[in-house]
Parts: sequence; C-alpha cells; structure tokens
Amino acid sequence: MDRLLRESGISFEKVNYYTAPLTKKKLRELLAKMGLPARALVRASEPIYRELGLGKDEFSEDEIISLMIEHPDLIQRPIVERGSRAVVGRPTENVEDLL
Repeated sequence: MDRLLRESGISFEKVNYYTAPLTKKKLRELLAKMGLPARALVRASEPIYRELGLGKDEFSEDEIISLMIEHPDLIQRPIVERGSRAVVGRPTENVEDLL
C-alpha cells in the first residue's frame, strides 16, 4: 500500500492505531466517509469477534464502535482516507479508485 501511494505521488501519513488508537469520533468520521455501518468494518475472522459474540445482531452501532475502539483487531485495515472519502485498502483497487 505504501508503495502504491508513493508511486502515485501522493503524500500520506501512516497511522498505526495500535500505538495511536482511533477515537470514537475519528472512527465515526471514517465510517461516514466510507458510507458504511460499523458492522461492515468489523473483521469477523478475529478470535475476539467470536469471544464477544459479535455474530449476533444484538449490538447497536454505538456498541460496535466502542468494541472496535477497545479491540483494534476488529477493525478492517488498512483504511485510506483522502479528503472527503475513505476506503478499506484491500483490495488495492479500492485505493486506486480513491486516487
């Protein structure tokens, strides 16, 4: 992903949300820019997903966002943000469309 962005001549800032955690406000902003509900950004393959029982539809949007902040493994990555839009960086075609 870094290479694609560098080759496109776009300056970027890489944020590791394990060392610089997202805030609820920022996560909501990214979701809005992607036009997605929180559940669409959850990584269902993570063990914590099963441990928390996130497969059930019992969780509100706010609860899912809170759990994603508390457990960053749940967040799909990478997320690429540019201006008023953002995309999940896999597949890379998503990012190409953003550029």
